[in-house]
Amino acid sequence: MIGLEYIIYATIGICLSFSIILLYTPLKFKANLAVYAVLVNALLTSWVSFPALYGNIVEYAINAGSILGNIAVRIDGLSAWFILIINFTSVTGIIYGSGYLKAYNSTSSKINLHLILYNIFHLSMIWVCMLQHGLAFLIAWEIMSLSSMLLVIFDHHNPKTIKAGINYLVQMHISVVFLSIGFIWVYFQTDSFSFDAFHTFFAGNSNIWLFLIFFCGFGFKAGFIPFHSWLPHAHPAAPSHISGVMSGVIVKMGIYGIFRIITYLKTDFLLLGEIIVTVSVITGLYGILNAAVHRDFKRMLAFCTIENIGIIGIGIGIGMMGIGNGSAMLFYLGFGGALLHVLNHSLFKSLLFYAAGSVYQQTHTRNMEKLGGLIKHMPKTAVIFLIGAIAIGGIPPFNGFVSEFIIYSGLLEGMKSSSLSQLSLLILSFAGLSIIGGISILAFTKSFGTIFLGHEREKPDHQPKEVSMRMLFPQYIIIVVMLIVAFFPQIFLFTISNILRQMIIPPFRLESSVFNIYSSIITNISIYSVLFIGIIVISWKIRAYIVRRNSDSIQATWGCGYNGIAQKAQYTGKSFSKPLSKILNFLLIEQKQYTELQEGEIFPVKRKYASTYFDFFEHLFIKPFIRRLLYAFNYFKFIQNGRIQSYVIYGIVFIIAIFVLTVLNIIQ
Repeated sequence: MIGLEYIIYATIGICLSFSIILLYTPLKFKANLAVYAVLVNALLTSWVSFPALYGNIVEYAINAGSILGNIAVRIDGLSAWFILIINFTSVTGIIYGSGYLKAYNSTSSKINLHLILYNIFHLSMIWVCMLQHGLAFLIAWEIMSLSSMLLVIFDHHNPKTIKAGINYLVQMHISVVFLSIGFIWVYFQTDSFSFDAFHTFFAGNSNIWLFLIFFCGFGFKAGFIPFHSWLPHAHPAAPSHISGVMSGVIVKMGIYGIFRIITYLKTDFLLLGEIIVTVSVITGLYGILNAAVHRDFKRMLAFCTIENIGIIGIGIGIGMMGIGNGSAMLFYLGFGGALLHVLNHSLFKSLLFYAAGSVYQQTHTRNMEKLGGLIKHMPKTAVIFLIGAIAIGGIPPFNGFVSEFIIYSGLLEGMKSSSLSQLSLLILSFAGLSIIGGISILAFTKSFGTIFLGHEREKPDHQPKEVSMRMLFPQYIIIVVMLIVAFFPQIFLFTISNILRQMIIPPFRLESSVFNIYSSIITNISIYSVLFIGIIVISWKIRAYIVRRNSDSIQATWGCGYNGIAQKAQYTGKSFSKPLSKILNFLLIEQKQYTELQEGEIFPVKRKYASTYFDFFEHLFIKPFIRRLLYAFNYFKFIQNGRIQSYVIYGIVFIIAIFVLTVLNIIQ
């Protein structure tokens, strides 16, 4: 087998050579070249990752000189799981993107930069999963954040896009601050930046505070409440293939980091598990409630990402509670459900973003209130979006049901032998997860119905049509993988059980027959649901055949004097979710823009009505804090006054201060 060191140098060499060759490649071949570069790097890193899933850990040490020392590069089962997900989603993203970008009238230099950054972004995520050295990890993390930010602002002529990119970059650097504090704290205690130093730190110190610092740092990337506010801005601003990859895998880098820190913990599993479950249930509920009321379909999908991060977090919390309670079953169901949902979410969420990108490319709007009836013009995209909607709702026979079923089973398992406080938490979590699933169905019923069914609400500039096969092909591949997960869950549960055996903290042992039972239950449910759907389809076909043979004339019923199609009389996304938003108006804050009717105004003039929903945390906490911060900074404007003499004085004062402090031995 090829050594890890050769794979590392090969992937870097491919990225560098691709960047150079791309500059001299004709515009029409650039996207194809990018596809090949990403595909080759994905195949190489997958080649060394597959054996690690089953216990063949791959390691290599890079000598980085006296400053960084030896940097450990390691692929174990946990790293391999995330690397394979990254590779699959990145490949589907670049294939879809190669077709999506054709609609942009972009210059060669703009396309060059975008494709080079995509390759760097792909490799940086893999490096994050491989590096086992604090400083090197932070460098890879920073490269990942910077490259993804530059990918987000592809449409940099739009001020809102630039604002979204800066917002994302600032929050990612707040994340880096938390991570840096954590690594530096460990360094001062152990004199090492190696990840192995976590064993020493957690063995001799309280586990709670360091873990919470890392949880905040990784929580920004993952999108846990209240660190989520970058997602609803960055995802709509980015090109749809970037949105799909960001939602599919970049937020999972935060989940990977949390899992990695958990593998080093020694104590406080129960308390930390309860904290994570609580935060995750709130995250899931908050995400899906906002998704249900927003009418920008990419913004809606961004809030659904927050919801699914909450579901993954519930699984992580259950697994930690299993360790704290000494329950092997709870450990496996919690962590196993979380890891499987990481895969499932990357599949159906990238699928939904690609389908949403197809709609945006053809209609040039993200506002579902302006759409309708697209199933007539884009039937394949409509079916793809519907499949993704069913999967994200956790409905069989698709893959979202599988991982949610495992997490539900973990919640039920935890109720069997828990204290009153734990039992209360698990019951509330079960209820919360059920509500999340119900509102998810509402949100996607609204979205699919408003976008694809009915009649068009506004006349488009040009007639939408189905997108190219290049954009459809990666979506078909994703659906195939989703169905494999749904009908052959034993493959993935067996793999996940091997990963969990590698990262076990206490010596848990669990018979594989238990997972076989869950696999058979899930498979049977998927099969029976397909049979049920088949019965409905056959019945509908028989009815249609009988109706066609009937020669009776069918006429429209009396329409109260008007049988015309009133496009604006259809249900809209706003009207669909209005009852929910009114009930929860304290959380779903709405701003209305319209002029009220005046008393005595018998013949009202034409009015326009508009409404938007604010992000609760952003509106009540983040924006007021930023306003106060900017207000305070205004007092220091005099420093930057534009006078060269002042700047020279600043330099002289700085030099004198350094001299005095050195003479007094305050600094050396």
